[in-house]
Amino acid sequence: MSIWEAILLGVVQGLTEFLPISSTAHLLVTRKLLGHAHPEDAFTVVIQLGTLVAVFIYFRADVARLLAGLWADIRAFRIASTPDSRLGWLIVLGTVPAVLVGFTLKSWLKATFTQLLPIAVVSISFALLMLAAEWWAACRIRRGLPAKGESELGWRESLCVGFWQACALMPGGSRSGTTITGGLFAGLSRQTAARFSFLLSLPVILGAGLKELYDEYKKLRVPNPDEAASLFASGDDMASLVVGTVVSAVVGYLAIAFLLRFLQFHTMTVFVVYRVLLGLVILGLLATNVVT
Repeated sequence: MSIWEAILLGVVQGLTEFLPISSTAHLLVTRKLLGHAHPEDAFTVVIQLGTLVAVFIYFRADVARLLAGLWADIRAFRIASTPDSRLGWLIVLGTVPAVLVGFTLKSWLKATFTQLLPIAVVSISFALLMLAAEWWAACRIRRGLPAKGESELGWRESLCVGFWQACALMPGGSRSGTTITGGLFAGLSRQTAARFSFLLSLPVILGAGLKELYDEYKKLRVPNPDEAASLFASGDDMASLVVGTVVSAVVGYLAIAFLLRFLQFHTMTVFVVYRVLLGLVILGLLATNVVT
């Protein structure tokens, strides 16, 4: 992979990880168009560590408070003793569904949903679910039910968003898209759903990225001729990974700031339209044999 391709993929990852339009789908389609032999390889997962850095930096004060609260609770053998530790435990709880689904169904999900046809179908399907969530939020407002803020987050809302996050293991689902959708169905405001979505991404992206790095290290020591070469097999590949990760961190930071401000004044309808168009474009590329 050349450096300019790594930069392009870093921009794609940074923009699409936090905008609710599916980073994995965009990376796979872009890499297909670039002619990469194994677009589903570990690069597509590891580069997400850059956007993880973006979340840590953007929410550094929140992360510091949450970690301090969790550590204080653990030392005192208690749970949710302060608002910060309570939110921290809710993030832990919301991470459980994705971890369980990821560990039990990873091979099946990768074999089934990393092809372009299912990606297109998933993109369109979850776009319609996002539209349904916006309709549900509007219905709540008409009925006089105020949207819930961060202080009103409970275990039910956390698990609801967590189960929706597990759906994002299907490329095309969009982790931020599914979690914000789940948050709206749970009665959260858009801003609260987005903030919780970003914080909830920390353990999932970190775990997935470190797991892929470990697998690539094992692959380097014991190569498998039937699989793509390890990302650590050559200096050029390692340089491309570093460049792509750094670029995704910078662009991801800007994407977080944009989306949080955007959701203060707008619904997610524009992303619904974009996701449907994305799915139709992919279907068109397949129908015309531009990609296979």
